[in-house]
Amino acid sequence: MEQEKSKSALPVMAAPYEPPQESGIRPEMPPLNWFAPLTWLGKGFEDMRSHPWIAAFYGISFMLMAQVLGYVFRRAPEYMLTMISGCLLVGPFMAMGLYEVSRRKEQDEACELSDSLTCWDSHIRSMAMLILVLMVLELLWGRASLVVFAVFFNTGMPSTTGVVEAIFNPENLEFILVYLVIGSGFAALVYALAVVSIPMILDRDTDAISAAITSVCVVYANPMVMLFWGSLICLLIALALWPGALGLLLIGPWLGHASWHAYRECVHWPEGSAKLIQSNPI
Repeated sequence: MEQEKSKSALPVMAAPYEPPQESGIRPEMPPLNWFAPLTWLGKGFEDMRSHPWIAAFYGISFMLMAQVLGYVFRRAPEYMLTMISGCLLVGPFMAMGLYEVSRRKEQDEACELSDSLTCWDSHIRSMAMLILVLMVLELLWGRASLVVFAVFFNTGMPSTTGVVEAIFNPENLEFILVYLVIGSGFAALVYALAVVSIPMILDRDTDAISAAITSVCVVYANPMVMLFWGSLICLLIALALWPGALGLLLIGPWLGHASWHAYRECVHWPEGSAKLIQSNPI
């Protein structure tokens, strides 16, 4: 009897851990040609020409968003961070509408404006999680910028005009370098997380984590090509913002359609593969 009690008191050895077998479908990231971003722009322009009225609606929306941001920056800069957060909420849903137009055109399906405006309703959870991540990064970015200003302007925060003068003043070279390094780091992180994640959510109905990881893998697989693509986006947007953000009437929907083709060429799925299961991140 005592022997049985002593045996029952011995610790039970746990079974060795065995990692679960991967059941998710892994995408492929093929090597890209240096001129691939120009091809994406060409295909995006064709999509825009095929649905001019839908492109006009989104172009006007992008232009109005930029004009509101510019007005707030000039009149009430203290609300600028809130407005940018609002654009991070609205912008991805608008971009997804353009991806839906390109997706339907690719599959020879008819597409109306109403289809593009409601394509996100079945992906709301994944989109909400991704937007939450982007908003957190944007808030951290804003906080880091405030710290940089506080370090270099210990006499107090400059006004809106003072900020512009400080950024373009050659005497503040150290401030400019630090500000650019921090801003570039956050911008690169946001770009890596979002460059193909939103079209992937639309295409595969996957979760936000899988989409973000895939997006980072795309940048890692073709860093120079994706750097070229990001530089083209920045250049075109910068040109579109002057004067009065009128260029966004064309550039906004053009880049939206082109981003869908960037995803389709950067991420290849096995033939006949089913949609990814949300519980199996990549």
